[in-house]
Amino acid sequence: MKLFEELKWRGLIKDIAGEDLEDKLNNESITFYWGTDPTADSLHLGHYSSLVTAKRLAKAGHKPILLVGGATGLIGDPRPTAEREIISKEAVEKNLIGLSNQVRNIVGGDVEVVNNNDWMKEFSFTDFLRDVGKYINVNYMLDKDIIRRRLDSGITFAEFAYTLIQGYDYLHLFREKGVRLQAAGSDQWGNITTGIDLIRKMTGEQAYAFTMPLVLDKYGNKFGKSEGNALWLDESKTSSYELYQYLINVDDEMVINYLKIFTFLSREEIENLEKSNIENPHLREAHKALAREIITDLHGEEAYNDAVKISESLFSGNIKELSVKQVEEAFKGIEPFEINEDTLLVDLLVNAGVCSSKREAREFINNNSISLNGDKITDLEFVVTREVAIDNKYIVIRRGKKKYHIGVFK
Repeated sequence: MKLFEELKWRGLIKDIAGEDLEDKLNNESITFYWGTDPTADSLHLGHYSSLVTAKRLAKAGHKPILLVGGATGLIGDPRPTAEREIISKEAVEKNLIGLSNQVRNIVGGDVEVVNNNDWMKEFSFTDFLRDVGKYINVNYMLDKDIIRRRLDSGITFAEFAYTLIQGYDYLHLFREKGVRLQAAGSDQWGNITTGIDLIRKMTGEQAYAFTMPLVLDKYGNKFGKSEGNALWLDESKTSSYELYQYLINVDDEMVINYLKIFTFLSREEIENLEKSNIENPHLREAHKALAREIITDLHGEEAYNDAVKISESLFSGNIKELSVKQVEEAFKGIEPFEINEDTLLVDLLVNAGVCSSKREAREFINNNSISLNGDKITDLEFVVTREVAIDNKYIVIRRGKKKYHIGVFK
């Protein structure tokens, strides 16, 4: 299967600019770019689909350039309903460093990372209007979908001009880096075509582009921090275990599409997983493959194995098999309660809020409903000591099958 056909099969092509793009992707080596603004210190899963596509193109012999928008990040591209919150220059600079390192690690190889502030800072406001702005008609900009949708509610001049700045990015990279192709999410189509028009008007040459459909969750929402459902690529922000839990539980109707978009599994492998997903959905083989491929690519095989171990240990109740690091990852976001030395379990259950009273605590213990680090406790006089804690530090209490509480010795 040739590259263009594979991209279409994976659902990675929505809009195209350039009639002979298919031929160029299949038979030539093109320098291309993808860009993002440093509005956070990490990319999220929505960005990852574009980075995986960049890796696909690179594997096929095309040269990637990844742009981190130090200039455009100061403005923010127009949102459909309201202006983005302006972030400080200091935050942009900090985020820019983090994202630059992140995209290098994910895409790998000889990827070049550039910052559009390196060329935009050379412009005065009047020079930019004179040298670039005169080539783009206002009526043309008003016809851009994202701008047109904001006209009734109002759009600032800064947001309005964003498409012109991003369009100039393509022109600059066309001239200075030999970039002939831009690949991005479909929400960037208006900005992309502005760049193509600038190149045509100012150089007389043809530039190319294709957009990818935005990756949506089962509710039709984007994977983005502004949507409130960000799954960060930085392991310190979204752990491998958290990512594993999300991916292993994605909707059955979405999992095959995600395998096509996010992984390098072959068509045959994905079709076999699709068959398994239909015939034996309880095995969740497609979901497991999705989690394995994404987490291993982002965080490494050890992180993936840790995520699986945590998940299996919580399911089976064998908590004592976990390390301190794995316990902390499993219960990230849960504030642990403090444990005093040599505390009677009945008292601990009440103090920690596991039970509402000593009477209820005794009932749960008598009914075999309380486990400490995976061990059932039936002794009403059981004393919790450091010796029974994980690495003399953590006690994980399970009440029933699913209610977990975590305690830490002072």
